[in-house]
Amino acid sequence: MPQYEIITKEGQKMVKVTLNGDTVRTEAGALHYYRGSIKVQSKAPSAGGLISGVLSGETIFKPTYTGTGEVYLGPPHFGEYAILELNKSAWVVDQGAYVCSDEGIKVSAHRNKAVSALLGGEGIFQTRVSGTGKVVIQAPGKLERIELKGDRLAVDGRFAVARTSSVDFKVERSTRSLVGTVTSGEGLLNIYQGRGYVLLSPVPNLYKNLMGFGAMAVAAPATRGVPALRSHLVTYGCIGICMAGIAGIGILVALLDKAGVL
Repeated sequence: MPQYEIITKEGQKMVKVTLNGDTVRTEAGALHYYRGSIKVQSKAPSAGGLISGVLSGETIFKPTYTGTGEVYLGPPHFGEYAILELNKSAWVVDQGAYVCSDEGIKVSAHRNKAVSALLGGEGIFQTRVSGTGKVVIQAPGKLERIELKGDRLAVDGRFAVARTSSVDFKVERSTRSLVGTVTSGEGLLNIYQGRGYVLLSPVPNLYKNLMGFGAMAVAAPATRGVPALRSHLVTYGCIGICMAGIAGIGILVALLDKAGVL
């Protein structure tokens, strides 16, 4: 079986795959370099694989590297790589998170419920990996493994990188009422429920954070203020609508009282 190792150079991480007559399947374009007696193949997928690739957003062609030597996958980046071990099991991972896997791992598309997919930002289709073997995924920060035992996990944002296929995903309002959802500032929450595991990357690592601060520093002040302005407009707009409704009811009651209806 291929041996996987996460290596760091100049603060950036790559995936090192050691082959001893083995085969590793990778995402197209993931190769950084390789050394040794290795044969590269990129076969046309089956009709089902073609449709699955188009739907999931993953590249249709996934090259394989077979032989003896070392394969380095990237591109090198400041985020994190993680290795999943599957034992006749299946995981659903974010689009673009898949990096490589053992040859025996099946990569296909997973369809989310339409409403939850559109509102939750996860997309209608995500990537499903199943079988027995190892899978390497990437994330912006360290992964936190949450075990669910029939309970619920509510996430405000898209930092759930992967989940076992036994965990259900849906989107709910943060409060029962529409007004409460808007004024709470939380909006919609991604809900994960069932039995299994969810991998969260709640905090980008130090380098990712520094890159984010750098991007904010060069952004125009007006641009940085847009999200806050939008939030205030929504909040005050909702309050205004409520007040207008209350005033309208008061006027209607007064008119009915004057007409002798009440």
